[in-house]
Amino acid sequence: MSSNESLANLLREERRFAPSVELVAGANVGGAVYEVAAGDRLGFWAEQAGRLSWVREPGEVLDWSRAPFARWFADGELNVAYNCVDRHVEAGLGDRVALYFEGEPGDSRRVTYAQLQREVCRAANALVELGVRAGDRVAVYLPMIPEAVVAMLACARVGAPHSVVFGGFSAQAVASRIADAQAKVVITADGGFRRGKASGLKPVIDEALTLVEGVERVLVVRRTGQEVAWDAGRDVWWEEICARQSGEHVPVVVGAEHPLFILYTSGTTGKPKGILHTSGGYLTQAAWTHHAVFDLKPETDVYWCTADIGWVTGHSYIVYGPLANGASQVIYEGTPDTPHRGRFWEIVEKYKVSLLYTAPTAIRTFMKWGADIPAGFDLSSLRVLGSVGEPINPEAWMWYREHIGGGKAPVVDTWWQTETGAMMISPLPGVTHTKPGSAQHPLPGIAATVVDDDGNEVPNGSGGYLVLTAPWPAMARTIWGDDQRYIDTYWSRFPGRYFAGDGAKKDSDGDIWLLGRVDDVMLVSGHNISTTEVESALVSHPTVAEAAVVGATDATTGQAIVAFVILRGDAREHPGLAATLREHVAHTLGPIAKPRRILVVAELPKTRSGKIMRRLLRDVAENRELGDVTTLTDTTVMDLIQTQLPTTPTND
Repeated sequence: MSSNESLANLLREERRFAPSVELVAGANVGGAVYEVAAGDRLGFWAEQAGRLSWVREPGEVLDWSRAPFARWFADGELNVAYNCVDRHVEAGLGDRVALYFEGEPGDSRRVTYAQLQREVCRAANALVELGVRAGDRVAVYLPMIPEAVVAMLACARVGAPHSVVFGGFSAQAVASRIADAQAKVVITADGGFRRGKASGLKPVIDEALTLVEGVERVLVVRRTGQEVAWDAGRDVWWEEICARQSGEHVPVVVGAEHPLFILYTSGTTGKPKGILHTSGGYLTQAAWTHHAVFDLKPETDVYWCTADIGWVTGHSYIVYGPLANGASQVIYEGTPDTPHRGRFWEIVEKYKVSLLYTAPTAIRTFMKWGADIPAGFDLSSLRVLGSVGEPINPEAWMWYREHIGGGKAPVVDTWWQTETGAMMISPLPGVTHTKPGSAQHPLPGIAATVVDDDGNEVPNGSGGYLVLTAPWPAMARTIWGDDQRYIDTYWSRFPGRYFAGDGAKKDSDGDIWLLGRVDDVMLVSGHNISTTEVESALVSHPTVAEAAVVGATDATTGQAIVAFVILRGDAREHPGLAATLREHVAHTLGPIAKPRRILVVAELPKTRSGKIMRRLLRDVAENRELGDVTTLTDTTVMDLIQTQLPTTPTND
């Protein structure tokens, strides 16, 4: 078997799952939508814009005259918060639950659309009292509590772009983002609950503001009740200022291209990269994809996206997409194992969640803990399962379907990015015959393909670089304050096309398989090997729940494959395990893909968005000083991994 043939093995997935008769009959969209969108792409998106309530209906769909700087529905006017809240109340849906909040300590709240409207209006009036006007930037640094959603919507209501910063970032990281956005006001909390204890948030803001100028006021939500330092001239309690505000507020009408938010992509060096998203096009695509990909029935479904609002998934598929569609959804403050490992399934059972959206890393963690845990809860309400954040390997996909979805719920594996704003590649649950491990097809109205080094589209069965070949409504408009960096970063590698930075392959059916960041492709003895392929091969072994693979510098082969694996709940490490796993990879992919070193670990370094931080594992594998660990869910994981690292590698 040649190396090229062996490394294509994972793309020969024969399993297919047809949508059920009931799902097809009641699906929000049918198969004809692909043909309709292909026939008139701009007409298709104009029709989807009609799902929104416009103060001034747009007459123009797309202005691409200054490519790659797009303008969608530019002559239209609207207010995003009105679309997410007020219009549902006006339609008689004020008593529908918008948010089911579950705190980590066990406290809970139900917020109806009418209540959400009042809270957003009060918060908007509070921002106005603090001097915030349309165009001013507001930084948000909050835990996963209802006030986080309210804060974002209040900013949108007054036309003030928000910059949400993940509540685990360090003071230095927060300061750099506040400075880059030139935020006028910061919204934070005394703290939040995480892994059974209160963590401080305001102390981080206090330290950050010693490093940056320009912030006039700090609005503080009281969540944990812990003591915090107080600057009487700057700080104000959220509850106190909001309590004295009117529950009515006239939303500020803005143009479709008015900035809605800046979101900084995670990075460890250089100036923060603030991705700018605007209002009309972004909301159009976020709302339609949420409606179509989850087959949302807002009258009956309960939706739960397990992400944090600090990441783009939280923006598009907790706040803007679901609320624009009038959905009822769960938001959860804590971790999946606090106070026990069945916490997620307890929440699904409690609220009868029907649509679940989570990360492959979480799914593989649940695999590690064992199928007996979800089996102890009633998960029969689940009817669509979503995956986001990283490529999902076939074994995890199947486990998700069988043990969480009862062998019936379709799995929609979605690919998109902070920069794309909304889903780009995904199955449609009432249309697609799903395939374990593959994101499959670009969504209607989206043009994506895989190209080689020279920009030529690759044939089926080949791999290369994932590119987007036509503009889409939710696309980033620029990098905040740096148009040239936007061009250089995303549009220079393949002129006229957006390069996502991800590797991908097309299988024999033409379905797309995501292979992770191009930076994660290893060059071993002249062969390009994707970390995703080796990880999937490892996880296909019955003892392995999760794997992370990196390429470490090697004088002989260029790079050597180093694998970090987590075992399933009932598996145990033994002297011959590494050799067994190495041979399993060799048999599955070919000898060239055999890891040089395999290390069994208890956990992997992950961000709250569910991404494995492979660069930190590369630091360990090459015995380098660790880079920035502040974005990790648990920073002690790296200490644990380093203590487990053997002094000598395993060789052939």
